[in-house]
Amino acid sequence: MQRVTRLKKEMQLLANQPPPGISCWQNHDQMDDLRAQILGCVNSPYEGGIFNLEIVVPERYPFEPPKIRFLTPIYHPNIDTAGRICLDILKLPPKGAWKPSLNISTVLTSIHLLMSEPNPDDPLMADISSEFKYNRQSFLENAKQWTLKHATQTKKDEISSCLKENRSQMEPALSKDTLISRKRSACDTDSAKKFCL
Repeated sequence: MQRVTRLKKEMQLLANQPPPGISCWQNHDQMDDLRAQILGCVNSPYEGGIFNLEIVVPERYPFEPPKIRFLTPIYHPNIDTAGRICLDILKLPPKGAWKPSLNISTVLTSIHLLMSEPNPDDPLMADISSEFKYNRQSFLENAKQWTLKHATQTKKDEISSCLKENRSQMEPALSKDTLISRKRSACDTDSAKKFCL
């Protein structure tokens, strides 16, 4: 009961006053299964990226920390290929620093900070940590490439998904013949001929 009440308050706070660059919502209206998005920090190799996270809230929350992992691949010394995050507030004492006074907003803000300020002395990915320490330029280039590949959506992808969504909304109302005739008539105008080949 305490968990549900607390989560309702936290979700309301996240909806009304989200931390900068962070959004969080319920997945399929389940209170213990959340999703979050973190925008890559400006002046970091993650700039322009949108990183999706999964948050599983345990039964004993807030006495146990939420289980959070990245769904979007990220090149980072403290985040492994499965998306697990090495952050002290995600673990119980004595190894960790989780306290019931912390909340999901605080944890997401800490993860956002960790993205811009990696901790190479407590890595999950030793090779990336070594690269971060001894070849910073290579690390920055690799992190930018991963961000471009996995965490950004090109304009072409945005337009394509928008068109698919619009088409799926229109198709039930229009027959195939109507759509073909509209496409032909749209391509018959002089200005459209250069685009419709």
